[in-house]
Amino acid sequence: MSDKYIVRRFHNSDANEVSELIIKTLKTTNIKDYSKEYIENDVKIFTPEGVVERASWTHFYVIEDNDIIVGCGAIGSYWGKEDESSLFNIFVLPEYQGKGVGRKIIEALEKDEYFLRAKRVEIPASITACEFYKKMGYKYKNGIDVVDEEQLFRLEKFR
Repeated sequence: MSDKYIVRRFHNSDANEVSELIIKTLKTTNIKDYSKEYIENDVKIFTPEGVVERASWTHFYVIEDNDIIVGCGAIGSYWGKEDESSLFNIFVLPEYQGKGVGRKIIEALEKDEYFLRAKRVEIPASITACEFYKKMGYKYKNGIDVVDEEQLFRLEKFR
């Protein structure tokens, strides 16, 4: 893993770049596991305005390489609970996948106060990213290893 990556909190001025990163990743990587219609519905959510809105209720982080945002991820309370949190919106540019960026995002999120105060952390995992999260120590919630009605796996980690 390179030390060249800089992890920092999201700024609203990052919204356009983060929106483009997420949409590119959805259309390039996640499209292998989901229908075009499913991806297009997600694309509608991750407009710059949608990213800013999500950042308003989470601790949202970005990863930079030479001033280019190459990854992002967020952590927030699980349905308002003090002792449970959720990871959200973890995306890595396709050309940076497999280079330690995702691991760096998870490490940053796992140092955040939302993670540190939680007894349990859940992640709604895409089919595309499920194996990565399992490598990072997350396990199927209640042992359920099939996707739910949102076509996501529910993974969790206890602390």
